[in-house]
Amino acid sequence: MDTLILEPSLYTVKAVLIMDNDGERLYAKYYDDTYPTVKEQKAFEKNIFNKTHRTDSEIALLEGLTVVYKSNIDLYFYVIGSSHENELMLMSVLNCLFDSLSQMLRKNVEKRALLENMEGLFLAVDEIVDGGVILESDPQTGGSPCCSEGR
Repeated sequence: MDTLILEPSLYTVKAVLIMDNDGERLYAKYYDDTYPTVKEQKAFEKNIFNKTHRTDSEIALLEGLTVVYKSNIDLYFYVIGSSHENELMLMSVLNCLFDSLSQMLRKNVEKRALLENMEGLFLAVDEIVDGGVILESDPQTGGSPCCSEGR
């Protein structure tokens, strides 16, 4: 019986996506070249949205990837890892991102508010994940730097 033993890796997150309720990309950051071109990324995003936007679950396996997701009003948040990745780790990143944005946007996590505060989103994602490595999973300590500084 051959058992594949995978080497542990810090590179947990393959992508972070935020889409609106029509499946249009509002934010996408890919940390490896699983989907190297924009055309491939958009096709993947369309596929992922079609598979997840009507379900109440939080985890999906799609195209050999583990996808954790959450929806709120008119936004869909996705954190993507490899198929052997720990779903709880990916979910902690998703929850940190969502909670950080909720703090930053004063609990008004919707498309219009997010578009008006994109620089805060960029900063929050960069504080939570760097190059696929999870840096922070607690929105109170570092996932939302602009909130902790009182801005």
